Amino acid sequence: MLLSLQLYSARNYTPYTDVIAKLGALGYDAAEGYFANFEEARATRAALDAAGLKMPSIHVPIEMCEADPDGVAELAGVFGATRIFAPYLTPEERPAEAQGWRDLAARLAKCHEALAALGLAFGWHNHDFEITPLNDGSVPMEILLTEAPKIDWEADIAWIVRGGGDPLDWIARHGQRITAAHFKDIAPAGEKADEDGWADAGTGTLDWPAIFAALKAQSRCEILVAEHDNPNDFDRFARTARDSFAKL
Repeated sequence: MLLSLQLYSARNYTPYTDVIAKLGALGYDAAEGYFANFEEARATRAALDAAGLKMPSIHVPIEMCEADPDGVAELAGVFGATRIFAPYLTPEERPAEAQGWRDLAARLAKCHEALAALGLAFGWHNHDFEITPLNDGSVPMEILLTEAPKIDWEADIAWIVRGGGDPLDWIARHGQRITAAHFKDIAPAGEKADEDGWADAGTGTLDWPAIFAALKAQSRCEILVAEHDNPNDFDRFARTARDSFAKL
């Protein structure tokens, strides 16, 4: 399994070319890009090549996938990416009812069809709001996986927990849809408030040895992507995540 790092984690520690060089020096296999890297795609690719890293996956807004799949394919080609994950809905965009999530699933299915025709895999990346049940008891992530049966899933493990879910249960039931996962962690209650309650991967409350074993045994996960949504020391986080991964 490749060890990658989501470059969103380093948004306060740019330039990204320097961040990528650090990841190469630390022994990472890859980095995961997002929209902030798109305008400097060729410089990012040059930095990846210099550091000996790959970028097998990128986060691309669903609207871009819908409006310009050819452009997404061209961008992916610059990075060398083969997996596209739509990553997020703003609070205003999140459906309150199941039908809205079925509508989103239909949009995702169309994105998958368009990008698959261009040789790219496509899927969804979750946060907590897809895991928390709606008023009628239905669960948005279940709706997306059921109503868009061909899309992949990049499972953000810590957001599953923050959404009230059990990651081992989700992996057991939907592991064959998981082709990448986010390697992040949650601090004990009341700790690391200055980092929004997140912990460096492998140092918090999640049972990562058990989760990693489940991903290996029950999923199609090929990429483990280290992430910290608000690290106060990026170098510490990247180094600690690398060391934690080596012990899994």
